[in-house]
Amino acid sequence: MTRWSDAAKSAEEIDGAGGVPVASPARSLSHERKFRLQPVVVLVSWVTATVPSMLTGDEKFVRSRRLRLWTQRFGRPADPTVLLVMGTSTQGIGWPEELVEALVNSGRQVIRFDHRDTGRSDSVDFATHPYALADMAADTAAVLDGYGVPAAHIVGTSLGAAIGQWLAVHQAARVHTLTTMASSPMGNNPGPAWARAMAGRPATTGELPPPTARFLDHLMASVKAPRTTPQQRMDADVQTWRVLNGDVLPFDEPAARRFVEHCHARAGNIAAASNHDLAGRRWDDDRRASLSSITAPALVLHGSDDPLLPQAHGEALAAQIPAARLEIVPGMGHHPFFSPGLTERIADSIIRHTT
Repeated sequence: MTRWSDAAKSAEEIDGAGGVPVASPARSLSHERKFRLQPVVVLVSWVTATVPSMLTGDEKFVRSRRLRLWTQRFGRPADPTVLLVMGTSTQGIGWPEELVEALVNSGRQVIRFDHRDTGRSDSVDFATHPYALADMAADTAAVLDGYGVPAAHIVGTSLGAAIGQWLAVHQAARVHTLTTMASSPMGNNPGPAWARAMAGRPATTGELPPPTARFLDHLMASVKAPRTTPQQRMDADVQTWRVLNGDVLPFDEPAARRFVEHCHARAGNIAAASNHDLAGRRWDDDRRASLSSITAPALVLHGSDDPLLPQAHGEALAAQIPAARLEIVPGMGHHPFFSPGLTERIADSIIRHTT
């Protein structure tokens, strides 16, 4: 889970990608293997009931320079590819199997993966090998290369959406369509707005809004939350997911807790996931590039009740991408995967956009 306590101590350096997470890196598999998803293994679910899945995927590692990245592919290689790109510090299994299955049944090949420093992908010593959004975008392109896919429909949430924007600007040939969810323009630095809000000062004119008061209160409370034992860390993670869900739609706490437990169990280095925050604080010129150069058809999905990136962030993103279509999802928070009933809504939107 992202160390929000660290963020609270340094609000000027808040991660501009706006993502949030559950855990990390470097346990390996010795070879590519096939396996059948079990309902107690992939545990992020937008439905409360657990239904056994017949969805079968291939998992393997691909290379991104010196790093190995865990990946998983579903569907037929001959079908159009949808690449799912997760948010800050969150493992690729955060894309629930119900969403994957809906996309596969609509005639898509689907690939999801663990970012560097999360899940089973390699972890990095950030002090000696710092990286930025561009490096994570290079990892994403390497996943496509690992499957021999020249271009794909890119679907990203939060940090993953910022990566999708980067690819659509700097490697346009790799992006058939772009779908962003719970995101902000990749060049927007939210740090000053966060700092003003946490100090009780009003926002400046033209500034995108900071997180909600409830989220900021949670952020400050998390500084004092005990994280000595694994159970305390998992409890804190579940509470953050609850806050990110927003206050309008129901929150499936049992599903969130199962997901958190599974992420902790499969991670080789949980602490490494916080490196995403460090990467997010880097504001290189490539990140400030104009989104007006994007030519891929773009869909901007955003929740009306996103506590981390309020609705204005999605509106600003859609306004900066030529001909982008903005779809506001009523009641949706920043991370919708624990709101029962949203899976069909989001899957349908992606299917329509990638047809």
